[in-house]
Amino acid sequence: MGVYDVPIELLLEAISNDLKKENTVQAPAFTAYVKSGVHAERAPQNEDWYFVRCASILYRVFKDGPVGTESLRTYYGGRKARGSKPHAHRKASGKIIRLALQQLEKAKLIVTSKTGGRTITPAGQKYLNTMSKLAMEASKTRVKKKRVFQKRSKADADTREALKRGKGKASDGEAQVDKAKDKKKKGDEDSE
Repeated sequence: MGVYDVPIELLLEAISNDLKKENTVQAPAFTAYVKSGVHAERAPQNEDWYFVRCASILYRVFKDGPVGTESLRTYYGGRKARGSKPHAHRKASGKIIRLALQQLEKAKLIVTSKTGGRTITPAGQKYLNTMSKLAMEASKTRVKKKRVFQKRSKADADTREALKRGKGKASDGEAQVDKAKDKKKKGDEDSE
């Protein structure tokens, strides 16, 4: 079972929960009110967004490594709404990414490369494989949501049949409006 065999949202959820539970990564105090970048209008809604970002950065380093802060800033950046001017891409916050990289490096999951940027360590690779196995097991036990179909009434069936035959059945409100328009037209014709 490899990292690519698991849906990414399940993998990131498992990694972020583990990073938070094991205190591998500590969220800085400013994460409660800071935006994720200049492109964002408000702070993230998820209280654990910093752990999700750390998990995502770890996955990015694994997938694209060696990667540096600037390439990650570009990746996590977004489109800034500038009013009537055209949208423009803006980079994400560098401090958040830098702190996440430093904490992951301190946990020995990633290491600074000689050529620049950061790469995944064998311990980081093993950690990702372990988390992918846990995520896959969790997905098997997860209850899938079933679609609930509402029972249709006889009126709905009559309306559908009428529409199929080309005789559109108007609702009561539409019928009253049509009658009022017809009366007004007759009244206008009589006055002429």
